[in-house]
Parts: sequence; structure tokens; C-alpha cells
Amino acid sequence: MKARRNKKQVPSFRKLLKTSKVKLENKLKNKQFKQQSTLKKYRKEQRKLRQAVKDAVSKKPVPLEDPKEKQPGKRIEREEEEEEEALPLDMMDEDDLQLMKDLGQRASFLTRDISSSEPVHVKKRKHESVIDKYEKIPRTLQTAPEKELIHLLPIKDKSGIIPQTREKPVIDSNQDEEDQEEMEPEEEIIEKPIKELTLEEHLIERKKKLQERKMHIAALASAILSDPESNIKKLKELRSMLMEQDPDVAVTVRKLVIVSLMELFKDITPSYKIRPLTEAEKSTKIRKETQKLREFEEGLVSQYKFYLENLEQMIKDWKQRKLKKSNVVSLKAYKGLAEVAVKSLCELLVALPHFNFHNNIIVLIVPLMNDMSKLVSEMCCEAVKKLFKQDKLGQASLGVIKVISGYVKGRNYEVRPEMLKTFLCLRIKEIEVKKDTEDINKPKKFMTFKEKRKTLSRMQRKWKKAEEKLERELQEAEASESTEKKLKLHTETLNIVFVTYFRILKKAQRSPLLPAVLEGLAKFAHLINVEFFDDLLVVLHSLIESGDLSYQESLHCVQTAFHILSGQGDVLNIDPMKFYTHLYKTLFKLHAGATNEGVETVLQCLDVMLTKRRKQVSQQRALAFIKRLCTLALHVLPNSSIGILATNRILMHTFPKTDLLLDNESQGSGVFLPELDEPEYCNAQNTALWELHALRRHYHPIVQRLAVHLIAGAPSEGSEALKPELSRRSAAELFEAYSMAAMTFNPPVESSNSKRKDKVLQGDSFLNEELNQLIKRHCSQVATPLPLDFTKCLETSLR
Repeated sequence: MKARRNKKQVPSFRKLLKTSKVKLENKLKNKQFKQQSTLKKYRKEQRKLRQAVKDAVSKKPVPLEDPKEKQPGKRIEREEEEEEEALPLDMMDEDDLQLMKDLGQRASFLTRDISSSEPVHVKKRKHESVIDKYEKIPRTLQTAPEKELIHLLPIKDKSGIIPQTREKPVIDSNQDEEDQEEMEPEEEIIEKPIKELTLEEHLIERKKKLQERKMHIAALASAILSDPESNIKKLKELRSMLMEQDPDVAVTVRKLVIVSLMELFKDITPSYKIRPLTEAEKSTKIRKETQKLREFEEGLVSQYKFYLENLEQMIKDWKQRKLKKSNVVSLKAYKGLAEVAVKSLCELLVALPHFNFHNNIIVLIVPLMNDMSKLVSEMCCEAVKKLFKQDKLGQASLGVIKVISGYVKGRNYEVRPEMLKTFLCLRIKEIEVKKDTEDINKPKKFMTFKEKRKTLSRMQRKWKKAEEKLERELQEAEASESTEKKLKLHTETLNIVFVTYFRILKKAQRSPLLPAVLEGLAKFAHLINVEFFDDLLVVLHSLIESGDLSYQESLHCVQTAFHILSGQGDVLNIDPMKFYTHLYKTLFKLHAGATNEGVETVLQCLDVMLTKRRKQVSQQRALAFIKRLCTLALHVLPNSSIGILATNRILMHTFPKTDLLLDNESQGSGVFLPELDEPEYCNAQNTALWELHALRRHYHPIVQRLAVHLIAGAPSEGSEALKPELSRRSAAELFEAYSMAAMTFNPPVESSNSKRKDKVLQGDSFLNEELNQLIKRHCSQVATPLPLDFTKCLETSLR
């Protein structure tokens, strides 16, 4: 039993090969060989150390020197001096000589031959000769470098196992360093001097490089567009060109790459936000198509993030005006690169409001709206306006409004007014109108089964069921977004807007932001809570009475006040007579030049104050405003005159008794006081609209037409009635339609086409026949030379 166990314990050769015992032995041999080689190196270093100690004992210590001052000439002189100082033995005293002999016989660390393997205190043999001692010193021979053996797998032959080894030569580090030092000067010599190019050659070379880069950018972009999922890695290659290092084409190439990447991201970005995967989703097994889509989304998000970081860095470099170490792009070129980067950010802000990092873009864009550069500021403001106009849900608008409100507050309201004017493009009013109509027209309730069974027949129930199914589908198609979600977002947005406005009204009443605030309040006044109306009207009136506002700012105050009163403010018992008086007084302060500032605001105010509040307006007030508006129409530009006359036409229709201004007879007592600023007490009923007769001879055809129409009493039918293109438009629309901002006649002046006559009259045909004959006779006579005697003429004249 024991023998069998032993046989089982000792494996055969095949089993040895199977268990890879030979491999383990080879590894062990290699390890041992490495240890031996390191041990040999260590011994060699010890030998060198011993030899150095021996040399130090035999020589006199030399003072340390600066290695820079070491020269072979000085070394030779010093050795000669040492030889001269060394005294011969016959010149030494006997006592000193005996002492040296005793010291030589003693074994010490300094006098002992370190290379010998004898113990320290062994006595020297007296009969030992000098030659024998020299022979015992080990020789130092120049041996070949030791080679390391690497054990390989053995080969099996008929004779048995043949071990395989390979030599690995030891590399001499000192020799390699010397070779490298020798090669370096050779390389320096081989370098050819750079040929200097002329300006023309340099431009040709630059054009060639630029064309190559353009082709490369186009090839990468077309490959990505053709198959984004497969070629998403090429986005990284294209983005790496933002770090172009060739100073000749660096700026141009970087601009091209910025724009190309922007267009690519706009095209290949999906219409949803990509979220990071959870651990559970990463661990689950998925199909190849899904895995490919995930890789595409991850690559797209990462490259989009790096791209935005690059754009942000370009803008920071421009702001800080710090030149980089590479010095590829000059300080002047930073501005051009930054403008292109800002333009790309604005495009992405508008085009991808749903995608990742949109809030990061908002944080970058909002401070640039207040930038010193007018171009950059306008680009950012226009992008934000465009975003507000196209944002139906309100999520992106809310994010922008939050950042703008915080930025304005952080800068202590010292920002450009254009930042707050962007609020006017918000689409909140449209949604609120839809909400009101939904409240008025409540959604239709479908009939229950019991109601159908009572009132309808079997066939009618069948048709009713199909009709209700179709109505439900139509409702689902129309309601693309939840109305409640929209309303919640718009309410939050409007709260932030009003908080910003009220802060400025309270703390910065003399700020240049006030016109934008008043304009915004005028637009969104119907959405303000009724609780704030009384306080807000008091603030607006105090602003007007302070006298610190310009006429345009005061017009915005009036407009805001009447927007408040025309909406939910109808329930309030407030007398707005002071606002009517202020508007009546401000009319003659309007700018009559090319800017037409304030005219459009006045037309809007008149519409809200007189037309929409017709029941609260007295006849005296209406007469005073019509008279003052006709006087104003004489002084302003044609488009302003058209708008004012159109307003007068609407007022004549709204207040029919105002046609008494077309008669010369006075109504009642008193005299018209045009200089009085109170419309109720200026006695406007005792005057006439004589200005209309002057406007009949106006050079603008539309002004002439409106003046004639008003003189006739503004009829809606007949020969003096207006054409539909004029009568169906509001005063503000006519003001914009006939604008002369392009410095051209609107409508254009017709070119005079002279009629072609069949007979062209000669010059002689206009004269009398007798006169023609007299002219011919005098022309046919031959002139005879006669002496000129002027005395005869004088005598006849005296007689």
C-alpha cells in the first residue's frame, strides 16, 4: 500500500509538463540569476571603494579645490612640489625611522591590504619578498560585460530534455551617455537654416495651409453628419483643431472650427435631454443597438461639454487680456475669437433650449448682455429676445429671468436698459388670455350612459359614441403641453419680473432703467394683483409730479396707470383726472424731428384713455384733445400726422357731438384758451378745426386724404369715405406703415410721364409771318463797310 502511495505521489514526466513544473523552475532560475548579478555588482562597487581607501592612505591629503579651477598644468606643478617636499630616508633621524618601522609592522585599517582575505591580526612572514606581495594583489583586467541568461522552455529530444537559454547583454550606461553627447553636436550641424520667404510667398503659403485645413474640417464634418453614431469619435478630432498652433492660420482655423462645431451640434443633437445612467442600468445586459446609442449619447454630451468649456476659456482670455506662453494668438485677435465664440453661444442658447448644459450657457450669456462692447451686448440681448419669443412652455424663459434678476440686483441696478427691455418679449400675456377664455368657455362634458339611454335611440347612441371619441383625440392633439404646468411656470416668471420692477421703482427712481421698467409695467399691468394697484398709482403720480422724468418716461407712467385702470382696476374708485391733465400738457413736448420719439406711446395712451374709457370721458375733454391733436399734426412728420389724424377720426366716431368743431359758430359762452393746460376748462367748444384746411395742402397724399375726410365729417360711406386699406387699420399701424425711417418717400412719388406729341413745332412757327419775312430780308442783305459816325445819332436824339 505504501509503495502504491509513493508511486502516486511521484508524478511522471508528462504530468510534470501538464502542471508546468518546468516553467516554475525556469522562473526560479531566472530569479536566482538576477540576484547573483546584483550581488556581483555590489561586490564590484565594494572593490572600487577599497582601492580608493588604499590610494588615500598612500598619498598625502590634498586640500579641496574648485572643480572649475582644475587644470592639468597646475596638477603637474603640485605633484612636483610634493616630490620635492618628500624627504629621503637617509636625511631622517634614527628615532623617526624606527617609529615608521614599528608602525609598518602593526596591522591597522589604514595600513592593511583590504583586498587580501587574511585576518587582521595575522603576523607577517619576515622572509616574504616584495615580488610575492605584488603577486598577491588582484589584477584588474578588462573583461567583457557580464551577460544575463534568460531561461527558456526546454526541448525534448531522443537523448532527453535539452535546456534552452538566451543571453541578455548588460548595457553600459556611461557609454550610451557618451554616444548621445557625441551625436548631439552632429545633429546640430545637420540642421539646415530656415529660408526667408518674401511677403508674396508667405501669403501663398498661408493660403495653401488654410485650404488644407478647410478641406480637413469639411471632411470631418461631412463624415459626422453622414453617420453620427459611428463617427462620434471624429468630433474629438475636430475639436482638437481649436488648439491650432500654426501662427499663420491659427486664428482663422479656430474661428472656422468654432462655427463648424456649432452647426454640427445643432444638427446631430437629439430632441431630448440626455441623463447619466444609473448603476442598475449600467449592469443590465442590453442589445448592440442600444449599447451603440448609449455610447453615442455619452460621447456627444462629453464633447459638447468640452466645446462649451473651450468657448468659455476664449471669452475669459479676451476679458483678462493675458497673453499665453505659446504666443500663437495675439492680443488683438482675442477679440475676434471671443466675438465668434459669443455668436456660437447665442445660437446654441436659442437652438438647443431642451438639451444639456443650457443653464450653463445662460450663466455665460447674461453677464455679456451688459458688456462694454456694443456688438457683444446686442448679440446677447437679441438671442435672449428670440428665446423668449419662441419659448411656448416657459421653462427656458424662467431660467433666464432668474439669472437676469440676480445679476441686476448684484450690480446694484447699474446695468444697460436693454437687459430689462428683453422682458417685453415674454409670451405671458398670450397664455393668460387663453386661460381666461378657458374659464369662460368651460370644457364640454360628455354624456353618461344613463343619460344617453334616456334621451337617445340605439343608432343615435352609436353615433354619439364615435363623435365623443373623435373629440377626445382632437383635445389630446391640441393640448401638447399641460396648461397647468404652463400657468405655474408663467406665474413664477411674472413674480420675478415684478419683484425686479418694484425694487427699481423703490430704490433707483433716477436710474436709466426707469423707462424700461415703466414700459414693462405698462405691458404686464393687467396681470398685477389688485392689492398693489392703489400703491402703484400713488408711486406713478409722485414720479410724474417730481419733475425728474423726461417727457417720454412720464408718458410711460401715464400708459402704465391707464393699463392698470382698464383691466382689473375698473372695480377701483380712482379719479385719473391728473393723468389726463399731464398727457394734455405733454402733447406739445413731443419730438418733431426724424426720431419721432414718443408719438407711438401717445397714440397708445389716447387709445386706452379716450376710446376704451368712453363712458368715463366727458365731451369737453374729448373736444380739447381733438383740437390739440389737430394743432400737433401741423408740426410733426407725415407718418406722425397720419397717426394723429387717424386717432381724431376714431374720436369723432366715438363722440359724435364733436362734429361741432367743424362749424364756425361758437357754442355757449367763453373764449377758447389754447394755452390753458386743463382740458375740462379751456372752452374747446368755442373754436374750430381750421388746421384741417392747412393740412389739405400737405405734400403727403395720405395726409391730404385724411384731412379732406375729416372736413367732410369722417363719413363711412360716400365719395369722401376712406378706402379699406386706411379705414381698417389702427392709428399705431398706420404710423408704422408710413414710417420714413429709410429716408424715402412713402408712398413713393410718381414719375411724370410726358406725352409724346406727333408734331414737333420749330422755332419759326411760333413767330408772326411778317416778322419772319423781315428777318429773312435783313439776313440776305450783303453787309457794306461804312464809317461809324456816332455824332449823327446823338444829334437826332437831341432833337
